[in-house]
Amino acid sequence: MVVVIALVFWKRFNSSQAVQYKTQEVRRGDLTVIVTATGTLKPINNTINVGSELSGTIKTVEVDYNSKVKVGQILARLDTSKLEAQVTQSRAALESAKGKVLQTQATIKEARSKLAQYQRVRALSNNKVPSQTDMDAAEATLERAIADDASAKAAVSQAKATLTTYETDLSKAVIRSPINGVVLTRDVEPGQTVAAAYQAPTLFTLAADLAKMELHVNVDEADVSHIQEGQKATFSVAAHPNRPFEAQIVRANYGSTTTSGVVTYETVLKVDNADLLLRPGMTATADIVVKKIKNAILIPSAALRFTPPVAEDQGEKKSSDGLIGSILPHPPSSGTQQHENTTSNKQQRVWTLRDGQLSAISVTIGSANSGMTEILEGGIQPGMAVIVDTINPVKSK
Repeated sequence: MVVVIALVFWKRFNSSQAVQYKTQEVRRGDLTVIVTATGTLKPINNTINVGSELSGTIKTVEVDYNSKVKVGQILARLDTSKLEAQVTQSRAALESAKGKVLQTQATIKEARSKLAQYQRVRALSNNKVPSQTDMDAAEATLERAIADDASAKAAVSQAKATLTTYETDLSKAVIRSPINGVVLTRDVEPGQTVAAAYQAPTLFTLAADLAKMELHVNVDEADVSHIQEGQKATFSVAAHPNRPFEAQIVRANYGSTTTSGVVTYETVLKVDNADLLLRPGMTATADIVVKKIKNAILIPSAALRFTPPVAEDQGEKKSSDGLIGSILPHPPSSGTQQHENTTSNKQQRVWTLRDGQLSAISVTIGSANSGMTEILEGGIQPGMAVIVDTINPVKSK
């Protein structure tokens, strides 16, 4: 009776320890190799800050957030009362300077005529009259008139420059758009005082036409060798999770960036945003198609990671331990031995079941994506079942 119970227990114990395997079929199909990277959407020409070179009070604001603007379009106006008075004053000063030039020219004409008269009289009197002193005084008067004329003309130039300065300031009191684009931010209101003593304050932030944008992503150093200009990509943003957007690589930078020990390379993709669903600053996750393989033999990548445990020599243990040894529990082993699965980066092996026994097949692998791997050489054919994992047996109660 004791022997029968022991045999039943031994049978159940062994059956509960039987290893079961999960398999998947090898198939033939197309493989798309994808590199995933995250980044930020930006306008093509980034953004332009529009400010005021003048200090003053904002009189009117002509645009608002999201307004579409053209080159030269008025964005805001400063109060120009003081500037207009300065322009009027400068014009008056210019006219006064021009009048002074007319006076000096008349003085020159008079001094030159008097000197000529003295010279004729002196010639007729055989250099007796007028005296040399009178001749010197007449010549000095003419020279002073010429100098005064030069000074008056310089004053005219100065008055013109002052007028031009005030007229330029008056034109700058009307703030215009330097580009065709969209108003992203407006940091000014009518009645607000603008102080431009040290630097021009930013009143508006403009973006170029948002119908065309760029996606700047950071590609990991392990994947950057696959990146090339012209490759296609799709990306998604949190604002539209169920809609994929298309993009194309236009530049892959050689300069690297290291963040927390991770080295990445900035890659720029052009994006068509004709429907204006995308906005600057959105975070996007891009899937870049780096390779397409047609009609390849594909196996699950999990099959390459599978490593079966080494089967223990049960017959040897039975002969040494006997029936009682198989019934009584054994102390736990110090560790689990495993087969070595990988022989090289390209030469690996996968496992199948033949007549219920594990069988290894050497293969040469090619490209891979997140789930499937291309088989270049080896005894693998479509339809074969390869082992991808073990299934924990359910112990009998």
